[in-house]
Amino acid sequence: MKELQPLNENVLIELSEEFTETKTAGGIIIPDTAKEKPQMGKVIALGNIENPAVSAGDVVLYKKFSGTEMKFEGKDYLFIPYADLLAKIVETEEI
Repeated sequence: MKELQPLNENVLIELSEEFTETKTAGGIIIPDTAKEKPQMGKVIALGNIENPAVSAGDVVLYKKFSGTEMKFEGKDYLFIPYADLLAKIVETEEI
């Protein structure tokens, strides 16, 4: 089995359709050619990062035009510098 392992201070993020909008609020379906690049994804692996604030499995928000996209074994991935992560998406309870 092959596996992608990020080097240096890079993060490997899996891009998924679940993070892209396919309909507008009014119900209009957005074609693939008009969709914006997603800015959210799931962390798959971390490179050599001291005291990271994220771990594998976390969903993160990252800078819009950052990273290098690639396909590997049928899935879409993004290699991104750790410094380009903006936030970790966490579940909270409503008050």
